[in-house]
Amino acid sequence: MPDPRETGLTLQPRYDAAGLVTAVATDVSTGEVLMLAHMNADALAATIATREATFWSRSRGRLWKKGETSGHLLAVRDIRIDCDQDAIWLLCEPAGPACHTGARSCFYRRVTEHGLEALD
Repeated sequence: MPDPRETGLTLQPRYDAAGLVTAVATDVSTGEVLMLAHMNADALAATIATREATFWSRSRGRLWKKGETSGHLLAVRDIRIDCDQDAIWLLCEPAGPACHTGARSCFYRRVTEHGLEALD
């Protein structure tokens, strides 16, 4: 019998032991991966309600809205969940760089056989 979580239309995120689910944010216009973070139930609820990407900061131990200090918010245009509801996909319109380093994406380096290589 199919698992209703995998085939139904009820939102039932499968949080890990720490109460988190992985969230990936992409640019809605280009498809580029912008960042990866984690959400707890409160972060997901805030994101759904405000349409601004909100995450759980494991290092700070609190909710944080992306861009709350820099102004580089991620306006959420669509929210998707994977088949077994253990990963969230945010399709966003970024207001500036997504990475705290100032890079457009947190994924600004490529892994090679020699180490890391910067992307343009």
